Amino acid sequence: MEVFADYLKGIDNPDHRARMEEIFAWIVGKFPNLKPKIAWNQPMFTDHDTFIIGFSASKQHMAVAPEKAGIVRFSEDIVQAGYDHTKELVRIRWDGPVDYSLLEKMIEYNLEDKADCSTFWRK
Repeated sequence: MEVFADYLKGIDNPDHRARMEEIFAWIVGKFPNLKPKIAWNQPMFTDHDTFIIGFSASKQHMAVAPEKAGIVRFSEDIVQAGYDHTKELVRIRWDGPVDYSLLEKMIEYNLEDKADCSTFWRK
């Protein structure tokens, strides 16, 4: 995950940095075919040059962005996991648990739904 090294160094709180490193390592282990990259100054994972999931760090939470379609598809699951969300991202508080099964479902959904996608973002 060398591609994320500079981004992670920029996270001042060592616990927040470790949490993101843990999630990235889990994704790499669970989905080894995904390509990690930095775009728009944010870490993300792609498949055949199309966006699958992205992340960003803020003071109170980590934002997970599965695109609007992923939010719509998993809105109830997101709320049941205790996360706040907008139309484009899910907020996972630093002091709360990470629902890895939900992350897995969002990634798998995007992989399947975008299997034939030829653009970075959905149209």
